[in-house]
Amino acid sequence: MRRRELIFCLLGVAASSCNAIAQRAGSPRQIDILFGRPPNDAEGRLQAQAFENELASRGWTASAGLKINSYWAGGDPAQFAALAKSIANEEPDLIVCHTTAAARAISNETLTIPVIFIAVTDPVSNGFVKSLARPEGNMTGLIDLEPSLGGKWVELLKELVPDLARIGCLINPKTAAGGGSYYLNAVQSGALASGLKFETLYVESADEISRSLAAFAELPRGGVIVMPDIFNGLNKSLIVSSVARLRLPAVYAFRLFVLDGGLASYGVSLTDLFRRAAIYADRILRGARPADLPVELPTKFEMTINQLTAKALSISLPSSLLSRADEVIE
Repeated sequence: MRRRELIFCLLGVAASSCNAIAQRAGSPRQIDILFGRPPNDAEGRLQAQAFENELASRGWTASAGLKINSYWAGGDPAQFAALAKSIANEEPDLIVCHTTAAARAISNETLTIPVIFIAVTDPVSNGFVKSLARPEGNMTGLIDLEPSLGGKWVELLKELVPDLARIGCLINPKTAAGGGSYYLNAVQSGALASGLKFETLYVESADEISRSLAAFAELPRGGVIVMPDIFNGLNKSLIVSSVARLRLPAVYAFRLFVLDGGLASYGVSLTDLFRRAAIYADRILRGARPADLPVELPTKFEMTINQLTAKALSISLPSSLLSRADEVIE
């Protein structure tokens, strides 16, 4: 029997255990958070603070008996596995995990402790939940992106570079959702519909990132879409510096690339996802079961543009685009 099938067979046991944990009375409550980011990541700290602030607004504070432990895996698969095991052994009242890799590591360690995942892509195909509407296990949470955003990235890149002729998608098939197909199909369809040539830039190492981008830049009028996955996130600085050196306009799924010097991004607000996760945490700590809380889709999206990078690339930003941006870095 496959592991996730076994999970759902044990649903009754898991549900009762989750409820028993949530119903502990008169004892301190503990939440353990497994982040996919490095420990000193500024964006990660802001998102953690948003989670804690929302909990505090609902009465969950240290002075009221809540303990929050944060663990930072830095995208390292070995760290995810080790930290997930350590967290499960602590048996906290609730586990919160950030990124698909973190959710996978946690799902390998516990069938009973309530889990909220944040910024996970396609949790059904990953086997974390039975369906978005009815999770039917000890996990629920919030999705970070959806496939239709692929077309939005194409539109944004085309608006930034009107004479664009070619799009290259930078992707690691070993780490991207569905081997890359989750977003790739939408990007390809959007590119072809706009009359653009499309190329997939498959990379699995830092060296391949440099070589692939350099080869793509040999022909003119090209732009890059950096696909969302943990590999690209870990190589953020290399990707941003490489496209800048090669004078390639690039669009990203997350604003943290733009804060690091990237040109533009469009995607879900991760800070908002953490805030909303705290609402689910409040409900679970008060007795709700993850099995009864549907997985939520993103509701707040943000566009970030780096005007300094645009100037360095000799890109004239349309006033209509700037007026729509949620954040412009000057």
